[in-house]
Amino acid sequence: MIRILIVFSLLSSLLPAQTYSWTPFSYPPESGGGRYDDVFFLNENLGWAARGGNGAVFKTTDAGNTWIQQTVSSTPGEYYRNIEFLNENIGFLGTLNNNFYKTADGGSTWQRVNNISPYPQGICGLDCVGTSTVYGCGAWFYPAYIIKSTDSGNTWQYIDMSAYATALVEITFVDENTGFAAGSDDDGAVILKTTDGGVNWTKIYNSNIPFEYVWKLQLLDNKIFGSIEAEAPNTGKLVKSLNGGLTWETRDFPDTFVQAVGFTSETHGWMGGHNTGFYETFNGGDTWTNTGVGYALNRIFFVNNNIAYAAGAGIYKMNVGNLGARETESGSVEKKLQIDVAPNPVKDKLHLNIHFEHSDHIIIGLYDLSGKFFTNILKDDIREKGLKKYSFDFNYPKGNYLLNIHSNLGRQSIKIIKQ
Repeated sequence: MIRILIVFSLLSSLLPAQTYSWTPFSYPPESGGGRYDDVFFLNENLGWAARGGNGAVFKTTDAGNTWIQQTVSSTPGEYYRNIEFLNENIGFLGTLNNNFYKTADGGSTWQRVNNISPYPQGICGLDCVGTSTVYGCGAWFYPAYIIKSTDSGNTWQYIDMSAYATALVEITFVDENTGFAAGSDDDGAVILKTTDGGVNWTKIYNSNIPFEYVWKLQLLDNKIFGSIEAEAPNTGKLVKSLNGGLTWETRDFPDTFVQAVGFTSETHGWMGGHNTGFYETFNGGDTWTNTGVGYALNRIFFVNNNIAYAAGAGIYKMNVGNLGARETESGSVEKKLQIDVAPNPVKDKLHLNIHFEHSDHIIIGLYDLSGKFFTNILKDDIREKGLKKYSFDFNYPKGNYLLNIHSNLGRQSIKIIKQ
């Protein structure tokens, strides 16, 4: 009997303490034009989801069993990046289209926030903290700034963050004064910290690999987890601190474009990105396994230790202790911009035909095959879907080059040849 108890105890110590399962909702439907960029819950029952391309907002009052689509704007093709609420009535919606919205009736009606100067080109991160404080940040496509309100969004302050970063994607606060912002600077992925409500910031992490971003952050007690979106040929990473940001360590992720991150402990968590599946780790990121549930993740949101939601190709819910079979998505394919280079090989001119499926932003960098950066040849804000044609002088030596394309749909590379 003693021997059996010892073996059982040893086996128990090797197994996860709890069993977690993720299930996709059949509605809202999969986002054919991109993905759902954000999901936010005030409690176990009341929540909202924001669809990115061809933006739409959905609300649930019964833990996701049913969702109602809410009308926000008559502007077609807007890209909705994130959604946050202070309470059941007052909420905020960030877009990538020079529009920022507020609701005072739970999302039934939305109004454009007009009293911010200068007006943010896009809001990539939002955090409501306390009873009346709201922070926002942007944008992944430059420049870097933070907006702040201490009176439930009635008045706003614009904070220029160009001294600390070139782009900001994420912002999250412990309380009204202490918080973190993340994105990119000239040296790569960066995490900043403030203890005085955003007046002053300190750089607490830098990847020192140019063109990387810290895309999302999660605070768990005194632990900080972040996703690092990389640029090929580098791989994406998990960055984590187990002591509140004093020291940092990274773990490689199976794909370059990782974005969403969410952990239940220092060892157990999930990550995913624009062109990846839904990956799980039980050893702090040393190894990863594709769960087969979910795709194109941008956000993992924890309501409590037992309930979480994720936003990606669809909306997904995590429950603890459910050993039933998990539904897997079929037919998920990598979503990229359609870009035609004609002709290729290139002579003196580089011609690009880009087919945009909705409003977008695009930055194209030129590299050699070793990854050496030359210049950004294009930065453009796209207001509506359709074909756009570009032509550039290409006064470079003969050889092979890479175009690295970064848009709201993620990143991709195209090889070109100069004759």
